Amino acid sequence: MDIRYYIGIDVSKATPRGAPFRLGCLQRKNYCSAIAITNTEAAIKASLRILKDLPNFSPQDSVICLEHTGIYNALILSQLVAASFPVWLESSLQIKQAGGLQRGKSDQIDAQRIAEYAFRFRDRTRLWQPPRQLLQDLTSLSALRQRLLLVRTQLQQPIDEQVGFVDAKRQKQSVKNCQASLKAINADLERVNQKISHLIQQDEQLKELFALMTSIPGVGMTTATEVILATDEFKAITDPKKLACHAGVAPFEHRSGTSVRGRTRVSQHARKRLKSLFHLAAMSAIRAQGELQDYYQRKVAEGKNKMLVLNSVRNNGAAL
Repeated sequence: MDIRYYIGIDVSKATPRGAPFRLGCLQRKNYCSAIAITNTEAAIKASLRILKDLPNFSPQDSVICLEHTGIYNALILSQLVAASFPVWLESSLQIKQAGGLQRGKSDQIDAQRIAEYAFRFRDRTRLWQPPRQLLQDLTSLSALRQRLLLVRTQLQQPIDEQVGFVDAKRQKQSVKNCQASLKAINADLERVNQKISHLIQQDEQLKELFALMTSIPGVGMTTATEVILATDEFKAITDPKKLACHAGVAPFEHRSGTSVRGRTRVSQHARKRLKSLFHLAAMSAIRAQGELQDYYQRKVAEGKNKMLVLNSVRNNGAAL
């Protein structure tokens, strides 16, 4: 593919006037222009028409690179896919670290730097494809379930912790004050779980993947859901080692010459939600009879650090 235009888009957080973004363009090595656009359907379509008016411009001969900003780039992504633009969705940390020492910052500069990143690393271009609509629905439900669980914990945990430290009358009043809210949250959680289960059961491909994953000791519906969403049904991540790295359970050496003699450790650049679920799955697996429990007990008996062995179980879970 002969790319003529490398285009960077810097999407900002929402403001009262809408979430604005800045678009920068590189024609080969020469910087073209930068324009500011509000994050609305009409403005995005107008900006795409401006792009198409560039000399010898064709969507198929261009690459548009964006940082992964969650819901803020959802609208622009849908419009780019509808207009058949090749899209490269990249981690903001990856773009920032690849830029080296930088001075100054603005939306226009950021857009230009994203375009420069796409040009410099054009040999590593990874075009983004939107997940199936079913997975997008599952993503929304999974995010809602996480928020509901967080709110329930924030309400329930203080009540549980004050048992034995306050008088019975005050404890009873605290339970009564939160009873209606907790009941409503639990009802919402039940409905969300039912909808997730319904989505899985109505799709043969998802149903088969979930059956395979939940057959692993310690892996339940929540962990299986998060893994499938993180890997786009194992199409975006196919290597077990890459999944372990993405989840933050793969160990890395931390040594250099004679001056740096750090311990082997996991990286903090990880999908924290997935790491937490792998930890819970590993804790469940070592309590159930099977190969993973035997492995854990054998290594601990040999004198290995328990957390080190537990991380190996998490890593093995990612490999499975």
